[in-house]
Amino acid sequence: MKIQRSHKIRLCPNNRQANYFARACGVARFTYNWGLSEWRKQYEAGQKPNWYGLARQFNSTKKQKFPFVTEVTKYASARAFVNLSKAFQNFFRNVKAGRKPGYPRYKRKGIRNSFYLGNDVVKFDDKYVRVPKLGWVKMREALRFEGKVLSATISRIADMWFMAVRVEQEIVKPVPASPVLGVDVGIKNLAVVSDGRVFENPKALKRAEARLRMLQKSVSRKQKRSQNRKKAVLRLQKQHYRTSCIRRDATHKATTAITKGCSVLGIEDLNIRGMQKNRRLSKALSDASLSEFLRQIEYKAQQLGVVVVKADKFYPSSKTCSSCGHVKTKLALSERTYKCECCGLVLDRDLNAAVNLRNLAVGSTVSACCLGSSGSSSKSKTTDWAGISRKSAS
Repeated sequence: MKIQRSHKIRLCPNNRQANYFARACGVARFTYNWGLSEWRKQYEAGQKPNWYGLARQFNSTKKQKFPFVTEVTKYASARAFVNLSKAFQNFFRNVKAGRKPGYPRYKRKGIRNSFYLGNDVVKFDDKYVRVPKLGWVKMREALRFEGKVLSATISRIADMWFMAVRVEQEIVKPVPASPVLGVDVGIKNLAVVSDGRVFENPKALKRAEARLRMLQKSVSRKQKRSQNRKKAVLRLQKQHYRTSCIRRDATHKATTAITKGCSVLGIEDLNIRGMQKNRRLSKALSDASLSEFLRQIEYKAQQLGVVVVKADKFYPSSKTCSSCGHVKTKLALSERTYKCECCGLVLDRDLNAAVNLRNLAVGSTVSACCLGSSGSSSKSKTTDWAGISRKSAS
């Protein structure tokens, strides 16, 4: 089975190499903005613009009009037209679906600085990577994954440079462990597993709020366009980066530990976007990054051959008694302990939900990976590990 993995490595460029990276990011941003302007001009003139025609038009005149573009790798400017095409595809898809369109915007300097490199120009040698028209650049660590390199993207975070490498690998279908587990995700605890394990929520943003507030006030008090303001902005960016690293580290460790120890996994299909409309919980939900947690569980489970059973959005995992099956009509969010009126079960609320998800997973087809909704009396669309779709009764 072929899978794609990505490895993000921090680079250690010298001043000359960092200057090259900054100029390549500037070329990518300039080309994207130029393409967006030409796209609007041609559309207003009654033409039907496309990214391929814009790329040919740009390449035919760039040496005369924009000679600085040729000082960096050609992929920095070429990829900008592909990104512009994807932006308009998303725009038209949202228009057809009746959602808020979000017309493509011009890229501003200093926001998401990055540029693309193709697989035919990226070469690795232990802890060094070769960049076109620049030479060998030192990395903090060697590339972990062996396989065909598909692409690489060099990006800037604060004053640090990173390279995200996408690699295609051929893996053998693994033999998963035997237990069947259920996982309940939340805010108080990042995840509670039916076997009793609890993965704490680091609450990275909440813990860093005091320092972030201080740094943001420092930025606001500096004179605009001054060197002191740039230094203050850099300190603020580094703090945001540390916060995201803490959150990402906890998510990766928890999802890896959960998926490595089971054969079938029951999770909830949560409507995170809808939940974030609650103004009292939106910040905490975003800090927990539940969407990313569930995404990582799914792709890691696929790589390990673990079957994932998704409960329906309206499945009452927290209101249902894991012992007798009694369903409560109301259960306040403040009630952290589940008490059943029928059988007298007293259990932690999250652990009770995790056990219910495990019971749901046990009742599903063990040799299939559930992609649709599951319920006690409904049919669920399932797909096996090799990707063959079929219908099965849960």
